[in-house]
Amino acid sequence: MLLSGFGTFLWLLNLAMLALAVVALFLSATAREDAYRAADKQTKKFWLIILGITVAVNLLVPMLFLQIAGLVATIVFMVDVRPAIHQVSGGGRRGGGSSSDGPYGPYNGGR
Repeated sequence: MLLSGFGTFLWLLNLAMLALAVVALFLSATAREDAYRAADKQTKKFWLIILGITVAVNLLVPMLFLQIAGLVATIVFMVDVRPAIHQVSGGGRRGGGSSSDGPYGPYNGGR
């Protein structure tokens, strides 16, 4: 009974690591190449290779040591590289500014 629950837990953990790696690979593929250079991070090709290998390992070779190494790479991308790329490429609100800004500047309530 306990081993059956542990097997289910490992299967769900494997699925979660695979999903996170696929999302990171997608985000890496959709980011601009010049944003990586502007953020002073490794190249887009580097991250595509690393994250692609991570997805392949999670799908084809379910060895926990390799999966954990891939998880570390995925977490580094999601926590360090992606926010830097997002900031460099104009992330956040599309128009910028405050939510009270109108088409000609901030709305001051008629004052």
